[in-house]
Amino acid sequence: MAFQLDNSITQKKSEKEDNNIDKLLKKDITLFQNAFSNKTKEQFYTELSVLLNAGINLKVALELIESSQKKKPTKKIIEAIHKEIVLGKSLSEALKFHKQFTEYEFYSIKIGEETGTLAKVTAQLGEFYIKKNEQRKQLISALTYPVIILSTAILVVVFMLNFVVPMFQDMFKQQQVELPEITKAIINLSEFLKGNGWFIVLCCLTPFLLKLLLKDSHRYKKLRDTTLIKVPFLGKFIKTIYLAQFTQAVALLTTSKVPLINSIQLVKKMIDFYPLKHALSQIESHVLKGNSLSSGLKAHKLFDSKMVALVKVAEETNQTEYIFEKLNTQYTNQVQQQSKMLSTLLEPFIILFVGTMVGVILVAMYMPMFKLSSVL
Repeated sequence: MAFQLDNSITQKKSEKEDNNIDKLLKKDITLFQNAFSNKTKEQFYTELSVLLNAGINLKVALELIESSQKKKPTKKIIEAIHKEIVLGKSLSEALKFHKQFTEYEFYSIKIGEETGTLAKVTAQLGEFYIKKNEQRKQLISALTYPVIILSTAILVVVFMLNFVVPMFQDMFKQQQVELPEITKAIINLSEFLKGNGWFIVLCCLTPFLLKLLLKDSHRYKKLRDTTLIKVPFLGKFIKTIYLAQFTQAVALLTTSKVPLINSIQLVKKMIDFYPLKHALSQIESHVLKGNSLSSGLKAHKLFDSKMVALVKVAEETNQTEYIFEKLNTQYTNQVQQQSKMLSTLLEPFIILFVGTMVGVILVAMYMPMFKLSSVL
């Protein structure tokens, strides 16, 4: 998204603009659930904060952002919000009835309106989604190259088993050579692939189909997240990403003077990661009984001793906002470092796997040929 400021902003609206607004109010609004992605929210809140800080009122700011939209679903959502603002509703009330916006966003915007800090809150929301999108990019970047290399390697191995091995197999049959056990195993594997190709492809596609069908299933999310967090290297990396999001969210909410219990409830709805949601549910009950947040964090392995110690200091010194901002900076730096390390570590393992598989196939095919040449 991009917007332009011109001299017409400070001038009275022309009759043409009034007619455009009248047309807008008469339009039927159709909302699409996935129209407002995290990337779109990053741009929306960032631009809204810039316009508000420039002294532009909310109605004109939304009109400018709306006019710059190219995607129709996103444009319709902003049109709907703008329509409700024109009818006299607040921005938080306008966002509340759209599924694209979370309770976390609604609560933050509402506090910003009540305290006169809407520009600051929208800037903080923009910053939150900037970091969240950046962390997602780092995860994708860390895994893309290894996944491409591994996929290519698997295709090479499958090609050799389906086309190269059968050629050697026919030659061995003609020469009636006694085959070593390793050669027999490779030939059996080749025949299995040729006879069950579609079944193997279906098995490979099953995880992606399950993700599409069960993406809203609580059990599926629980199984997926608890399994991912146990994977060596990758699990630690994913855990650090969500801890960075957790600390950033708490820092943002404490800045807006949201009570601790409400902050925990909002973070649970905002971050979709089962181990964190489960831990926060127990911590919420723990805090409601009169216990401290640090003691609640200490009871869960998800939160490391560094976080527990600093949160305890924050409680004693009443510096919660400052401590969580520092924790967020540390975890964000860790995410950057671990993303590079993960990519660096996976590459040699994949190369070793490829070399081993191709080497085993070649040795298995050439061993009978060496034996045949010695007999001749």
